[in-house]
Amino acid sequence: MSTVLASKGYIAGTEAPFIKEMSEITHHMWMQGWDELNGGNISYLLEEDEVAKYINVLEPLRTINLTFPVKELAGKYFIVTGSGKFFRNVIKDPEANLGVLRVSADGDSVEVLWGLRDGAVPTSELASHFMSHIERLKVDPSHRIVLHTHATNVIAMTFTHDLDELKFTKTLWEMCTECIVVFPDGVSVIPWIVPGSSEIGRETAKKMRDHRIVVWPHHGIFGTGSTMDATFGLIETVEKAATVYNLVAGKEIKQKITDQQLADLANAFKVTPKAGILNV
Repeated sequence: MSTVLASKGYIAGTEAPFIKEMSEITHHMWMQGWDELNGGNISYLLEEDEVAKYINVLEPLRTINLTFPVKELAGKYFIVTGSGKFFRNVIKDPEANLGVLRVSADGDSVEVLWGLRDGAVPTSELASHFMSHIERLKVDPSHRIVLHTHATNVIAMTFTHDLDELKFTKTLWEMCTECIVVFPDGVSVIPWIVPGSSEIGRETAKKMRDHRIVVWPHHGIFGTGSTMDATFGLIETVEKAATVYNLVAGKEIKQKITDQQLADLANAFKVTPKAGILNV
């Protein structure tokens, strides 16, 4: 951090809890084998007060024009992963691989306040992230995280399982007892679409009106939540269920969790299962 910022009372940006959290979770996801090369991206909605304690919000480093307007997010702050950046490198050099952004007042651009060193730009999936933030905030004011990862077994499952989202959800619920409790709203599935496009962003955002998880066939998973732990845990649970499915696929199933047992679980944990799935 420059001596100018230090003289104004700012703490070093890399000491910010939200930067440390992003560095830790990207490393953990890479260790899981979900984010090879430059795969995966995260965006984290921040409050101005928590940013301003560590970073100079009065003097943006540069401005990046957006190809999609996000007036609904005008003035909001985010920390995001950079385009083409490897998750395995974030923990070693956060400033080169992450960026703290503020959406402009007109929603047509973002101001880089910290990071994205050497001309780096935000994730190529920024449109999908921002569109999903907009929709999740409408239904959950505590929403803060959008996390995209190439969860291995979820991807594998999209090759062998019917992509009907009700059937997909029920199969996941049947794989582990905790699943209906963790994601009673189910998972959604969109058709295969070219990544990085506004189209995939729009289709994902539509599904985010009713779901916290959207599966991209043969590609990965989009998860949302109010905290990093909650969002990662949600994806982790879906991935565990997909792993069990892949282990038992093609084998003789002698018993499984029944619809009545799933309904009993939902009743015991006071959650409401997505309609149209259980036959009880």
